[in-house]
This record gives sequence, structure tokens and C-alpha cells, in this order.
Amino acid sequence: MNHLSMYGSSLALLTDLYQLTMAQGYWKQEMVETDAIFHLFFRKPPFKGGYAIAAGLKTAVEFLMDFEFAADDLAYLADLRGNDGERLFESEFLEFLRGMEFSCSVDAMPEGSVVFPQEPLLRVEGPLIQCQLLETALLNIINFQTLVATKASRICYATQGEPVLEFGLRRAQGIDGAISASRAAVIGGCSATSNVLAGKLFGIPVKGTHAHSWVMSFGSELEAFEAYAQAMPNNAVFLVDTYDTIEGVKNAIKVGEKLRQNGYEMAGIRLDSGDLAWFSIEARKMLDEAGFEKTKIVASNNLDERTIRSLKEQGAQIVVWGVGTHLATAKDQPALGGVYKLSAVRKNGGEWEHKVKVSEQRIKISNPGRIQVRRFWKNKASRFGGQGEFMGDMIFDELMGEPQSNIIVDPLDETRRKRLEGSGIDMLKPIFREGQYVGEDVIQDDIMEIQEHARHMLKYFHDGIKRFDNPHEYPAGLEKNLYDLKTRLILEARGFEPETSSSW
Repeated sequence: MNHLSMYGSSLALLTDLYQLTMAQGYWKQEMVETDAIFHLFFRKPPFKGGYAIAAGLKTAVEFLMDFEFAADDLAYLADLRGNDGERLFESEFLEFLRGMEFSCSVDAMPEGSVVFPQEPLLRVEGPLIQCQLLETALLNIINFQTLVATKASRICYATQGEPVLEFGLRRAQGIDGAISASRAAVIGGCSATSNVLAGKLFGIPVKGTHAHSWVMSFGSELEAFEAYAQAMPNNAVFLVDTYDTIEGVKNAIKVGEKLRQNGYEMAGIRLDSGDLAWFSIEARKMLDEAGFEKTKIVASNNLDERTIRSLKEQGAQIVVWGVGTHLATAKDQPALGGVYKLSAVRKNGGEWEHKVKVSEQRIKISNPGRIQVRRFWKNKASRFGGQGEFMGDMIFDELMGEPQSNIIVDPLDETRRKRLEGSGIDMLKPIFREGQYVGEDVIQDDIMEIQEHARHMLKYFHDGIKRFDNPHEYPAGLEKNLYDLKTRLILEARGFEPETSSSW
């Protein structure tokens, strides 16, 4: 289901004003026939980690398929005024927008792909004006979902395969922040969500227990548990820490015994406060001694990957993890920092001209050309089905043809190089061609299939990239000829002939 349809109108104005003022500027400069290539990528993995999980592509596709300026959009733009009180946008330009049809070509990393710095999650090629107008919305969609999917992947790695439930709706950043977070969290590995609307929209399993208010609404905790068991005998998970956790476990056991007499089983208990490690160990002993060995212990309470790792190290008996705030808001890094940079222009159907954005910060210097990423593996015979392991990614320029070198260069340190042997797979797949959707084989409707793709792909990387502290740096570098071209363009932009300087 298209969750953007909730807004019931065109989303073409989901953009920054300067995108529209630039578009009018291009139009006035008669650059309507100028084509461009842009890439959406990030410079550093989030959370000081070693990788990211691509997410948000399906939402981006939904946005692009419905991209148009509706009559009320244009009426609003017609009313905007500049600093001099005059109309900001000319009537003729607004008519141009009215007749504009999306005609870009888009290539992308499939959702669930493991992605590294400088690698495009999305490549957009087409009329410069259109590419420019799409920037803000695409960044908004891809950045956030990729961020949350990566956070979820890290949390699921910490639980060592035990299920993680996404509980972040009430703490998320607004309605769409919550819905997008639920979707991305499942891509990253979560088993279910408490968000019922997200469950409906995306086919995500929904899970939940009850609140402290349920217990407080009855005369006693035991009475509350009995009432809940009557209401939900096949979904009886009791929150045991409203008053006294140990007494809560005892009351849960009493009600569990009554459930068993009626042919049901107590599914679990939930801990939401206190010393989760100690209480879970004590609760496990009590449950086992009472014959409830299969009753699961669920925990919540401001959990993240590091807290979960610590609880595991303490021997906690928790087997289901409810993670809310830290996941849905990506609390320790609430933005990915993805960017969308111009890499080539072509005027009136002529030759492509490579472009590079220069900066005093080397990490902010962009890559020129039509970028593709080729991922190499050590054991070709495995092709993701055996014992192979990915050995490195080559970032190359399709405008230069097939890579002529098997050497990749670290874009931040030219002395760090690696030779990639064998064959690889190109990671960016076609989604649109000149405005026509061609991504049927790439866009996956089943979100659990996307999750499985992410989990499967992660298996073929060195485990070190998953470390929380000082992660292994996976080799992802520029093909040598692209690196040389980039160096030449930088030197030219700084007023040097390439052979006159090799220093920064």
C-alpha cells in the first residue's frame, strides 16, 4: 500500500524554496534542455559504525510515480512574494511546471543492500530542472529510513538472533516519522511493531502487551492479570513491574496456572523498569520452578544495542526485546547526513561534462561522472549461496566505459589501495528509464523479503564491520582511472595544471 497516499494530494511542494527559485533560474537561462546526473550518498556510516542498510526506495518510487504540480500547488506558488513585494515566480514558469512530466532515469541500491561511504544509494539522471526539484524529498525519504534500518540492524545484531519488537510510535518524530521508522526498523531486522497503522500499510506483524494503566485500573494486580487473561487468553503477556516486580511474577504465575487449566498457555511476562538483568534471572528461576519453562521474558525500557549487549554479558534471561525511543528516533545520531551532489551535465544533447564539488575538507569533495558500484567476492562459485565473502567495492564511472583497472583507491588517502580480482556484481539497478517505471524486479512489496535480503547479505561481509567500537573498514574505493580524473578536475578547479602539483 502507498503510505504517501495518506496525504491525499500532490507532494511536489515537499521541497526547499531554493530548489524552485533555482528551477526558475534555469528556465530563464534557457537551460530546459540541459541534462544532469546527481548521486545521493553519505560520507560516514551512522553511529560510528562500519556500514548502512539501504531503505526508503519503495517510498521514493511512490513519490516519483505521482510527481506533478497540482493546480493548488501552482496557485500557492503564484501567491508567493519576494523581498520587493512582487511575485516570486513568473506566470510562464508556473505554466512550465504545470506541463512538466517526470522523465528522469533512476538507478538505486535495492532496499536491504549493505552500503558504504561514497556509494550512491540513488542515481538520478535527466533534465537538470527535474533533478534539482527532486533533491529535498529524496533526501528526506532515503536518509531517515536508511538511518533507522541501520540502527535496527545493529540492535538485532546485539540480540544475537532473538526477536526485536519496534515500540517507538509514541516517541517518534511525528506521524510520518513513526510510520517510516516502523517500516525501516523491520527492514533492518525487527520482527514486529506495535504500530498498528504501519502493520496495515506495510504488512508488518503487530505485537503488544498491556500498559501499567491496565493494572492500575483494577483493585489489585492479580485482578488485573485475571481480567486480561479473560480478555486475551491466547495473547497473555503480563507487565509485572507496576508495583513490585517479584510479586508481579508471582501473580503472573497464578494466572498462568488458571490459563493452563482452561487450555491456554501464558505467553510471557514483560519487564519495563529496574535492574533488567537481575529481575530477568530471578523471574526465569520462578517461572521454571512453576513449570512455565516456555514462558518468554520480554524487556523494554530505553534499550539500545549497547544496553542489550551489556545485559547479555550479565546473563540476562530476556529473549524478546522491545525497543522504542532509541530506535524510532535513532537517538544517538538523529540524522544520516546523506547528500545529493551534481556529477555531470550535458547541454542540448551534447557530450557529458564531468563536474566535481571542491572543498577544503577532503571528505566533502564529490565524485564526477555516472557512478556505479561493483561488489567483488572471493569465491565466485558461491554467488551469495556458499562460503564466499565480499572482498571490496569498486566505485567507477560508467561514462568512462568498463573499468580499465582492477585497483581501487581510498578517496581520503591515495596511498591506500587494493587490487580486486575476479568478478563482481553491479549494485545500482534500473528503477526508471526516462520516466517509465522499470523496477518491477527490484522493488519488493513484501517487507519481510527485504529484511531477509539484508540479513542474508550481511552474512557475506567480515564480521568486523558489525562491531560497535572501532569497526573494520570494508574496502570501498574509487577505480584508479576515476580517481585520476577526479584529481585532475580538482587541480583544474584550483587553478593548477595536473602535472604541476600532487599535494593537497
